[in-house]
Amino acid sequence: MSAREVVLTRIREALSDLPAAQRTTTVPREYLRQAPGIDERDPAAVTALFLERLKHYGAQSHRVRAAALPAAIASALREHGASRVLAPAGLPASWLTEWANGSGNRVVSDDPQLSPAELDAVDAVVTGCAAAIADSGTVVLDGGPGQGRRAPTLVPDCHVCVVGAEQIASSIPEVIGVLDPHRPLTWFSGPSATVDIEMIRVQGVHGPRQLVVIVVD
Repeated sequence: MSAREVVLTRIREALSDLPAAQRTTTVPREYLRQAPGIDERDPAAVTALFLERLKHYGAQSHRVRAAALPAAIASALREHGASRVLAPAGLPASWLTEWANGSGNRVVSDDPQLSPAELDAVDAVVTGCAAAIADSGTVVLDGGPGQGRRAPTLVPDCHVCVVGAEQIASSIPEVIGVLDPHRPLTWFSGPSATVDIEMIRVQGVHGPRQLVVIVVD
């Protein structure tokens, strides 16, 4: 029995002497479920808000058509001087074809899993995503195809993340209902940043210093 099952079993035992009507409750859902001020059914408005939030958080962002995605990824990787790039299992090979043709460039696999030291030698990682949220400028990864495990998205200095325009929801409540809570969810808004006791903002302490989000229409 897992720790989770132990805790839930004890809760059920503690509640067992209560009337059935008191063991369940209806959670009120009157709160706003979409981003304020925009129509969640308007893809253009949702995408524009997402790009605005990314800029506010210091992430680089680009919006391209699907045919231009390999060129956009190659441009982002060249801009950040990346020559060793990790591609998680399931990432479309075509995404990195243009960049991989460059002299000295190498696509790295995480199978078998790389050690922390090996990940530190990687210049960048390219991933897809599970969802994105316009109101908070957040990208969500769930370890699915093209996303990989969490460590490779935290250790390399640059993360290039591809987001389909159809994956962007206006608010967090819209996304919660479609994500699988049993998957390893990683949520991030902009590049890694923290502030020390003197209120000096430092990027890259807990993750990549550079985040490039490419929105594909």
